[in-house]
Amino acid sequence: MAAASTNSFLVGNKTQIPKSTSQSLLHLTKPNTLTLPGIKKTNPVSVRCVSSPTQLQDGSSKSSTGSQDRVFNFAAGPATLPENVLLKAQTDLYNWRGSGMSVMEMSHRGKEFLSIIQKAESDLRKLLEIPSEYSVLFLQGGATTQFAGLPLNLCKPDDTVDFVVTGSWGDKAVKEAKKYCKTNLIWSGKSDKYTKVPSFDELEQSVDAKYLHICANETIHGVEFKDYPVVKNPNGFLVADMSSNFCSKPVDVSKFGVIYGGAQKNVGPSGVTIVIIRKDLIGGAQEITPVMLDYKIHDENSSLYNTPPCFGIYMCGLVFEDLLEQGGLKEVERKNKVKAGLLYDAIEGSKGFFRCPVEKSVRSLMNVPFTLEKSELEGEFIKEAAKEGMVQLKGHRSVGGMRASIYNAMPLAGVEKLVAFMKDFQAKHA
Repeated sequence: MAAASTNSFLVGNKTQIPKSTSQSLLHLTKPNTLTLPGIKKTNPVSVRCVSSPTQLQDGSSKSSTGSQDRVFNFAAGPATLPENVLLKAQTDLYNWRGSGMSVMEMSHRGKEFLSIIQKAESDLRKLLEIPSEYSVLFLQGGATTQFAGLPLNLCKPDDTVDFVVTGSWGDKAVKEAKKYCKTNLIWSGKSDKYTKVPSFDELEQSVDAKYLHICANETIHGVEFKDYPVVKNPNGFLVADMSSNFCSKPVDVSKFGVIYGGAQKNVGPSGVTIVIIRKDLIGGAQEITPVMLDYKIHDENSSLYNTPPCFGIYMCGLVFEDLLEQGGLKEVERKNKVKAGLLYDAIEGSKGFFRCPVEKSVRSLMNVPFTLEKSELEGEFIKEAAKEGMVQLKGHRSVGGMRASIYNAMPLAGVEKLVAFMKDFQAKHA
C-alpha cells in the first residue's frame, strides 16, 4: 500500500527519514528505553513522529496539520468528519482520559468502554428523541448486511414485504430479501433513471405486507424522501435505510418499525452499523438466522455479544456530542439546507452548463449529483478541482458525472469554494 506521506523521526537531536512510512496521528510523549546484556546503559531515547507534507495523487502537497491545510473531501463514504472530533480523538488516542490505554486497547466489557458505548446511545437517543420502546443496536457489517438481517428477523419465509425502490441501494435490498421472504416491488424509479419519489397515493401496497421498505436517501442518485409513506396494513410497519441522511435532520422515529444505516457517511468512520428497532419486533427471527444477525441476541447483550467495533463506536459518540453542542438536529438541518441550496442554485444558475437530473422536490440535502453539458470536460473538472483542494467529486461508477456529498461535517466554506470553482470553470469553458 502506498504511503500517504513521509514522517520524519526525531531520534535524539538527529532527524531520520525512512523511505516509506504511513501518515502518523500519534505523538509518543513518553521516552522508551531498552537495555540489552553487555551494552552500556545510555540516556533514554525520545521518539516522536513529525508529519511532513502529504503528497496527493495530482502532485500537489498538503500538510497534515492545521485546518487551512486540509482538503475539502466530497466523498460519499467513508466521508469527511468534523475536524474538532478528529482532534479530540487524536488527543485521546494514546491515553484515553488518563486510563493508561487507547480506546483501541480496551476490553469491550471493561468499565471504560461501557461508559463510552452507554453515553453514545444516550446522546443518540437525545438527538433523535428515540422513544423508550425502541432499542438501539450498534452492529457491524454495514447496511448491506441488514438487507438480509431485516427479513430474517421480521418475517417468515411466506410473509410478503413491500418495496419502494428509488435507487441502487433500494434495488439491492429487495434482491437480497428475496432469499428469505416474498417480495413485492410496488414501485421502482429505474425506468426514469432514479430521479424521483412516487406519489404515496399511487402506491398499491399489499394488504398483508409485513412491512414496507424504503431507502430514505439514495447516495448514488441523490434522491431523498421529504416525507414518508404510511403503511396501509394496520399490523405492518415502515422500515427505512437512512445510511446517508442519518442524523442530518429531525426524524419522528415513532413512524418507523426499524431505522438502520451505516455510520460511515454522516456520524462516524466505517465499521459501525446502527439499528433502531421497536422492541416488540425483536424475538421472532427465522430458525436459519445466524446468531450474529439475530436482533434478540444483540439486544439482550446490549450490543456486546461479541467484540464490537469499539473505536468506531467511540468516534460515533464524539460526533453525537458535537451534533448536540451545535444545537441538535433542527440546527443541523438548517445548516444543511443552506449548503445544499447554495450548490443547487449554482447548478440552476449555470443555464444548462451544469445539470442535476433529480426532480427538484426530492433533491438530496446530502448527495448532489450533476453533469456537464459538455461531458468531455468532466475529467478536467475533477482533476482541476483536486488541484484546488476539493477531492472525491467523481460520480459513482454506475452513473458517471460528478457528485458532491455535503454531509453534516462538510463546512459551508467547502461548498462556497466548490461553487466559486464551478463558476470559474464555466467562464473558461462556456
